[in-house]
Amino acid sequence: MPALIGLIGAGRMGRGIAQAFAFAGHEAILIDIKRRSAEQVEALRRECLAEIDAGVSMMARLGAIADSSTKQVVERARFAGWADAPEALGRCDVLFECVPETVEAKRSAFAAACPDIRDDAVIASTTSTMLSSELAALVSRPERFLNAHWLNPAFLVPVVELSPHATTSAQALQALESILRGIGKRPVRCAASPGYIVPRLQSLILNEAARMVEEGVASPAQIDEAIRFGFGFRYATMGALEFIDFGGLDILYHANRYLEGALGERYRLAPVVERYMSEGRLGVRSGRGFYTYGERDLADYRFEICRRQFRLLEQLGAAPRPDTALHPPGSAATPGPTTPQPDGLPSTGA
Repeated sequence: MPALIGLIGAGRMGRGIAQAFAFAGHEAILIDIKRRSAEQVEALRRECLAEIDAGVSMMARLGAIADSSTKQVVERARFAGWADAPEALGRCDVLFECVPETVEAKRSAFAAACPDIRDDAVIASTTSTMLSSELAALVSRPERFLNAHWLNPAFLVPVVELSPHATTSAQALQALESILRGIGKRPVRCAASPGYIVPRLQSLILNEAARMVEEGVASPAQIDEAIRFGFGFRYATMGALEFIDFGGLDILYHANRYLEGALGERYRLAPVVERYMSEGRLGVRSGRGFYTYGERDLADYRFEICRRQFRLLEQLGAAPRPDTALHPPGSAATPGPTTPQPDGLPSTGA
């Protein structure tokens, strides 16, 4: 049954989430709680709906929806200015708070929403920085509240990180998980901890990439080439912990001990790696690491991982090609490079 999704805050994140729900058949209302003139409300309404229209049209160009259906999807997204906000809030099954990342902005948003929101509605903040345990004090029914961190673009990225706090009810958490799965998202649970999962990992990778540019290790284009065709695609086919098990925990153990000595404290091993190493939990080849492999057919498992990687490389235009295998290097029939070269990259100056 379609739900009514409210989004308090009409910025980029709110618009992306509204599109995701409208795309999947739900009604989504962008709710602006700021007092504005009638002309300003109308201008913001037009801006919000035009951005959603553009996003849906892009999905049609990508083949995710028929051109004939775009109008119907866009019509499921609506806008309510401050004068209409109480009525809209009172109808919401789920309310996402999408206001700027300041405590004051969030306090004001929840103070405006809570008097009108239904007692059985689920309330979720989309904050990327604040803990659910901190924000729970700002809502009138904390047992119905949790964080739901979406990744940009919200209408496209499958993962939504759900972070409940100590008194979030199991029913509220399950209800939000269910509606997210129903629109094709992949909710993952995590504790109330700074950085959630993706931003915490991403911050380390991005900072290290920038540091390598500063140190002259490689150019931005070469680092990004290595990330796209060496690093990134492998982690799209298996997770980081599965990757450790697949390659062997001892590989990580010895590599990080060297890197800590060469590059410093930021490469210090996690205590769990030290512990698993001492216990012989080396991953696939020992039958147990972060996962337990038991009676699993390891040859089939390795083939499946390779299959996923090969298919993704095909999409990237970088998979090994059969015509390359048939001709020795330097022969007349040998094709050119199969790996795409960086294109459209900005100049890096020197």
